[in-house]
Amino acid sequence: MVTVVAVSGSLRTHSYTRLALGRALDAAEDAGADTDLLDLRSFDLPSLNPDVGDQGDSAAVTRRVRDADAVLLGTPMYHGSYSGVLKNALDYCGFDEFEGKTVGLLGVAGGAFPITALEHLRSVCRALDAWCFPIKRPSRTRRPPSRSARTEERPAATRSSTKTSNPASPRSAAASSSTPPSNPIHGRSRATRDRPEPLCRPASHSRP
Repeated sequence: MVTVVAVSGSLRTHSYTRLALGRALDAAEDAGADTDLLDLRSFDLPSLNPDVGDQGDSAAVTRRVRDADAVLLGTPMYHGSYSGVLKNALDYCGFDEFEGKTVGLLGVAGGAFPITALEHLRSVCRALDAWCFPIKRPSRTRRPPSRSARTEERPAATRSSTKTSNPASPRSAAASSSTPPSNPIHGRSRATRDRPEPLCRPASHSRP
């Protein structure tokens, strides 16, 4: 059976990061996985000193991460990055714990999307040869028209206006045209000008 371990990068008593990780682990259990939550408040993890052997409870932490089939890293966003307590826990880990392993990233931020925190965690996991999820995509209510659709739309409107125009009867030509006349100030049709702009555009991303 697949085992998923979640590492909470928050030491707060009432942590939203820990709450979100719990929801994710509940979903993993519903899918048939064994789950394990590593609450770093329960472990003695001093700042890593490479000159010292096993420090505090570091051996227990690395063993539980190493034995898992997948890892979920959760962090609040501090100054645009992930928490120091999670960084210290990851410093104790290495290729034995993460190489070739699927890693989910979860960020919690008040009001701002934690893009940079997730990117920094993604960089660490890539350095350890892990496979990271999710691939980020901002939400939007409608899909903006493609560039090819926008470029093809304007010549069609021009052809329609040219075909129906009649110098002898400009009023009838304007009424028979299917496209509203262009605004000479803005240089585009009223239909194009009144179209609502998309809320946001898709962010470019590379394959993890």
